[in-house]
Amino acid sequence: MGKLKKLWDDRQNQYKYAKWLMKYTKPYLGRIILMMVFSLSGTVSSLVMVNLTKKIIDNATEGKEFVTLIVGYLVLVLGLQVVGVISSLMSTVLNEKFSFGIRKQVYEKIINSHWMDVKRYHTGDLMTRLTSDAGNIANGIIGTIPNIIILAVELLMVFFTLFYYSPLLACFALLVAPVAAIVSWWFGKKLKKLQVKVQESESEYRSFLQESLANLLVVKAFANEEYSAKRLTKLRDERFGWIFKRAKLGLASSTTMSVAFQLGYIVAFAYGATLIAAKTITYGTMSVFLSLINKVQSPIMGLAQQIPKVVSVLASAGRVMELQNIPLEEKEEITMKTEHIGVDIKELTFGYTEEKVLENVSLDVKPGEFVAIIGESGIGKTTLIRLIMSFMSDVQGDVNFYNTYGESIRANASTRNFIAYVPQGNTLFSGTVRDNILMGNLNATEEEIYDALKLSAGYEFVMGLPNGLDTVIGERGHGISEGQAQRIAIARAFVRKAPLLILDEATSSLDEATELSVLEGLQALTPKPTCIIITHRKSILQYCDREIKIENSKTVEV
Repeated sequence: MGKLKKLWDDRQNQYKYAKWLMKYTKPYLGRIILMMVFSLSGTVSSLVMVNLTKKIIDNATEGKEFVTLIVGYLVLVLGLQVVGVISSLMSTVLNEKFSFGIRKQVYEKIINSHWMDVKRYHTGDLMTRLTSDAGNIANGIIGTIPNIIILAVELLMVFFTLFYYSPLLACFALLVAPVAAIVSWWFGKKLKKLQVKVQESESEYRSFLQESLANLLVVKAFANEEYSAKRLTKLRDERFGWIFKRAKLGLASSTTMSVAFQLGYIVAFAYGATLIAAKTITYGTMSVFLSLINKVQSPIMGLAQQIPKVVSVLASAGRVMELQNIPLEEKEEITMKTEHIGVDIKELTFGYTEEKVLENVSLDVKPGEFVAIIGESGIGKTTLIRLIMSFMSDVQGDVNFYNTYGESIRANASTRNFIAYVPQGNTLFSGTVRDNILMGNLNATEEEIYDALKLSAGYEFVMGLPNGLDTVIGERGHGISEGQAQRIAIARAFVRKAPLLILDEATSSLDEATELSVLEGLQALTPKPTCIIITHRKSILQYCDREIKIENSKTVEV
């Protein structure tokens, strides 16, 4: 009973996956149908060629004219080649557009969902779903599903053509279909499990590569090069094991079907030879038998081979759908004036696990204030910032932004529009210095970029780079120092000219003199923003109006 229930539950999932796929397929349906028409025209042409072959052989045997028929046959062959080329090009273009369409929509879903919900997935796993799984889905929709329809139509057309010549042989050839369906269904169930394992192993493989390359300095610092290479080999071996099992099962399925069809061909050959011996058919009819028996078996075998592919598509659809089910962030229309902004936090409670990081925290940062958040490492300072910026879901309590005009709005994804943020660590992108600063304000002018750099004590070193603002830096600021990278990140926040500025250990990599220049630049910002600064440095506290300490999951004013 339990197995039946599990099977039924899985059936519902398959239906959901198929429904989701149809939604994505709708915009491409017209072009897919056109591609199928081209393919079916090839099937019709091949059946005409079978009849032409019969007439050519019979005419040659009887001494009749057959040159015209050969010319017609040649024209059909060339036509089939043209149709094949067109279908192949259409398939390539559609596949690329479809796979990109899925990737784009899933990517948009990821970047518009709560940061904490997305962080549950490893970056390598997300990349596998966006690339490999999306590719499987595209191949299935553009290739597998149309092929199933085409093969089914082809099977009917060939069956009735063969039935015209020999009802007995046609029925015998069709008897293979139930056998093929049962074998494919049995193999398909096992293949689905293996396909999921293959995709999971690919996620682990990519995750390790991504992490080890991103943290290459740590690998080298602890002399773990050999260990990392062995770890990669182990993951490769595990992945290869699942791929090999899937390949063996696929070969077992195709070999079983191939043997069954070869036996069918031998029966058709023997039957035709018997009829020729009895002089009841011509050699041309015999050639029709042999051609059509292959053409009946080919779509049956093709349909059987598509079942594992459908299983693979549904497995990938389930993995992509899982990302689609992540709830979107709430976005409210901002109707208040976004100047002179303050933050009012009331009874805020949050924990990454059952243990609370912050509990019943209340804090009011008034417009124009510079407030320092201090406390031990790991006590919840950065978590408080993430809650203010609405990066988390499942939060108890209220975070509201207000202005001096008496207007207010609760924290949501839209309120980040009036926040500038300098996170911990190196958060630069590969590209030019200009591109990195423009992330703060895509419409910033050259003058505004220079002003932001001057206020962040970064102008002189940027102007000293080989191409100034257009100097290309690598991932995480490769090519410049940590302190220089931090000053570019601060300039990125300053150029935003936001009414609320949040700095999370923003000067930790700077020397004392540079830090002083940055703090003076911060004081010189116009209009003056409200500023929340997380810091361990006492030198910064003299620039702040208030100090808030986090201890024992609470906030205490110092």
